[in-house]
Amino acid sequence: MTEQITDLSKLNVLVFGGTGGLGRAISQNLASRGAQVTVIGQTFRDSDIKNINFIKTDLSSIKSSQNLAHELDVTNVDLVLFTTGILASKQKQETSEGLEKDMAVSYLNRLSILKILLPKLPKSTNHGFKGSRIFIMGFPGNNQLGSPKDLNQDETYHYWTTHMNTVAGNESLVTSLSKTYPQVKIFGLNPNLVKTNIRSNLFGDGYLGTAFESVLGWFTNTPEQYANVITPLLVSPELNDDDGGFYNHKGQKIPGSKGLDKEYADEFIDASVEVLKKKGIDV
Repeated sequence: MTEQITDLSKLNVLVFGGTGGLGRAISQNLASRGAQVTVIGQTFRDSDIKNINFIKTDLSSIKSSQNLAHELDVTNVDLVLFTTGILASKQKQETSEGLEKDMAVSYLNRLSILKILLPKLPKSTNHGFKGSRIFIMGFPGNNQLGSPKDLNQDETYHYWTTHMNTVAGNESLVTSLSKTYPQVKIFGLNPNLVKTNIRSNLFGDGYLGTAFESVLGWFTNTPEQYANVITPLLVSPELNDDDGGFYNHKGQKIPGSKGLDKEYADEFIDASVEVLKKKGIDV
């Protein structure tokens, strides 16, 4: 979907994680076309850019994320994007709530926020969408099913297993919730490899991380290039007739993971809710 778009002045957008990386690039792209964008995160870097507002929240905290979701007025929101993400570190890290950090930042906060926002989102929008659109960024379609019996990695820990749990979790959100809440449109985005700081939690900020990102930049899109490609998809009229679809870095529709059907997705989310309950967090 590469149609040209110019005026998005009627578009209202929420971007969880829009303060850096892909989320920031997409936010800037949308704002440059007139959209009213609210970015949510820790550090605001775009106070000089028109049409971008900021809400400071620690998205690694599920309770803080839930409090914000309850407070947000989303009656006029057209698009919601979830772009927060890190890679698990080589040694297990936990948040103040006792959750593995990658799971909390890259997946569980999305689940917690969506459970609150979905019933509040409008069934039609000022921009002519058939329901608000939600885009969940991850790596859908990679046939990753995760390990739902040990989502918090309490039994054994490996950083790659942990991150694949977030991948399966985010795909499960799309597959499950798109059927549970048909009044909104929920999609998954797979940006492929892009040069951002998402890997800094794994590699650190030293030479190795810098070298890896430099090499990566030789043959992958920049965040700005990805934003130019994906922004037309976000507002495409064609998505009015789609729901629960997954799209690659070129804006092309791709199949979901084998074995990750509605039944599996529901079970994965149920297991995720149990992890949160064990930490005293209701979803």
